[in-house]
This record gives sequence, structure tokens and C-alpha cells, in this order.
Amino acid sequence: MTRPALPWRRCLLLLAAAAMLAPAHANTVWPAKPIKVIVNFPAGGAADQIARAISQPLQESLKQPVVIENRAGANGNLGGEAVARAPADGHTLLMSSGGMVSVNPHLYSRMSFDPAKDLVPVAAVARVLVFLVTRPSLPPANVKEFISYVKANPGKLSYGSPGNGSSPHLAGEMFKTQAELFALHVPYRGAAPALQDLLAGQIDYAFDPGIALTQVRAGKLRLLAVGSPKRSPLFPDVPTLDEAGLRGFDADTVFGFYAPAGTPPEVVTQLNAQINRALALPAVQERIASIGGEAQPGSPAAFQQRATADSQRFGALIRERRIVAD
Repeated sequence: MTRPALPWRRCLLLLAAAAMLAPAHANTVWPAKPIKVIVNFPAGGAADQIARAISQPLQESLKQPVVIENRAGANGNLGGEAVARAPADGHTLLMSSGGMVSVNPHLYSRMSFDPAKDLVPVAAVARVLVFLVTRPSLPPANVKEFISYVKANPGKLSYGSPGNGSSPHLAGEMFKTQAELFALHVPYRGAAPALQDLLAGQIDYAFDPGIALTQVRAGKLRLLAVGSPKRSPLFPDVPTLDEAGLRGFDADTVFGFYAPAGTPPEVVTQLNAQINRALALPAVQERIASIGGEAQPGSPAAFQQRATADSQRFGALIRERRIVAD
């Protein structure tokens, strides 16, 4: 005896239910609309310049506009939270220094989101060096003279940074610790405002993430050293702080793209591939090099490993120096 066929209406209902249970993104074409890139620092800073360098080739390859939006504040947390709360559909990305993931959780007793859980790494884009620059009216002409000068004037010199816990601030704290000196830290809401006050003589020096190099070439600022493990190819005659006697000095940070947690893995993979393709372009590499950085293509996993290592070393420094958020 054969089993009677299901009524046709019941068959239609079963088919509709099966379609509803399928993954929401299975039949979605990505990208389906413009990509928004939130930069969590002000316009003109390293993160902003890098994001804009990559946006043009990225929108050409994705066939969608790439819109940059600066949302600064709280050492990058405001922009980070905005992306963490955005739909996880691959249309909202974060461009940030690695500090938001590797530094801020040590810096803030409470955050409105968890970078490790609420964001996923997409692609590292640049290793950004920091440069010890001073106003040229200061007497010291090299690092050793500068260290002696600051020691002879404890508390009389000041240095600026993009904010408490930023990589330039941490570089300044490393410098004070290893050189055994004291200077006043002046936090700003970004690297560009700190640079403006350095040029105006309102502060004496800074660990700059590359945006001051044009002013160095123009003779408006003096470059004394590089706070990285190796010399910058832009200034091969300028020593590292390690070479100047501060052994192991390394304040580099890696900038990159993040997406909201839950973004489909296939979208993250596509984004990573397109960003790495953009980083291979000479024009993008030159733009990154112009601020003293190096293009840093790689996988999301490698980006995550770097963030974990930075979290360990910077976290130790923050605890040692008792650095707190603004």
C-alpha cells in the first residue's frame, strides 16, 4: 500500500520554513552597498592617512564607494564601540591602531565593549614607527645630548601625545623609564593637534607616528632618533634609541582593519584579500612610507597574534608606570 502524497499546501509551507532556516547571508551578494570605514582618531593622523590611502583601490576592487568617517575620542574607544555595535554584514569596518585592542583593556577599568569579543581582525595594513622629534630651538643636537639636557632640567620639558595610553604616549613612558628622566606629559585628542602645538613651541618634544616628517624635512622640527628595532629607510642616518643606549626599545604599533564580531568568515576572507592587494600597489606603499610606516600585509590570524604579543608587553608597561585613562 502506497503512502498518500502530502497536500500541496503543506509542501509549500515546508519549503518556506526551510528557506527561513537557511543562513541569512547565504544568498546575499556582498558588498551590496557602500562600505563605511570608521577611523577612531582625528583627521590628519596616521590612521586617517592610511585609511584614505587604501580606500580608493579598495572601492575600485569592491565596486562600491568606501566612505571614511572620523569618530575620535577615548583613545579610540568611541569609534571602536560604533563598529562593535554595527550590523555584522561586512559593510562597516574600523581602521585603528593596534592600541585599542592591545592597550585600552589595560588602560580602562571599564569599557562599553570588549575588543577581543566584539571585533574580529580583518587585515593588518601598516607597521608604524615612532620618531623622537623636538622643536629645533632646543640646544641638544643628538639623543645623548637630549637625555642629558632633560635630566638637567627635571620637569621643565613637556612632550605631547595623541592621548593617554596611545602608542606615542607609551613610547614617551618607555623613554622616561629607560633613560631615567622626568618630563611632563601633555595628552591631546589626536596626533595632529599635538604636532600643531609642537610646531608652535607649546611643547618641547614628541614621539611622532610619522605625520611630522614633512616638518622635519622642512627644518621646522629636529629628528633625533627612531623608537623602533631598526632604522627608518627614509632617514638611514638617524639612529634608533636602541643604538643610542636604550636597549630593546620598541614602540612600533600595527594599524589595521577590524569588523564587528559575527561578520561572515567568507566576507572577512574577501576583505583581507582585497586589502592585501591594495597594499601591494606602489602608490599605497609610498603613501604609507611617507609617514614613516611599512606596509604590513598578512592574514587575520597573524594580525591577531601580533595584537596578543603587544598586549602582553604594553600591559606590563602600563602597570609598571601606573598609567590611567584620561
